[in-house]
Amino acid sequence: MDTRDRVNQALKQAMKDKATARLCTLRLINAAIKDREIAARGEGEEAGITDDDILAILSKMTKQRQESARAYEEGGRLDLAEREMAEIGIIEEFLPKQLSEDEVTNAVKVAVDETGAESIRDMGKVMGALKAKYTGQMDFGKVGPMVKDQLCAAGGC
Repeated sequence: MDTRDRVNQALKQAMKDKATARLCTLRLINAAIKDREIAARGEGEEAGITDDDILAILSKMTKQRQESARAYEEGGRLDLAEREMAEIGIIEEFLPKQLSEDEVTNAVKVAVDETGAESIRDMGKVMGALKAKYTGQMDFGKVGPMVKDQLCAAGGC
């Protein structure tokens, strides 16, 4: 079952359970997926969006909520921060298991070896390989500096 079907099933179950907070978050997920689908059709992509596109949307939604929660905590609005964290929990149900730090480090090493990257100029190739394999499983904002460090350690800076 693909991610979209899982979201729709969870939406129906939330309606039955009268879980309003969960229902709101699932509707936001569906709206984001539909927005991306409409944009894809506007760009001439007749096939629509793939499961990887949906995972990227969910990852972006999670990151946005983490930033919002952090801002709310700094502003002393713990009630709003808790609501954002609850939404993150619901969104993460549809993402694949996040890789541990050791697994991410190993994945970066493997990607550098597989792409034959030797310098910082090859960073795009490495990031592309990682995104193709691990979409939704790692935070690419944190992975970028790791790739850069790996390439610099190999003498490519």
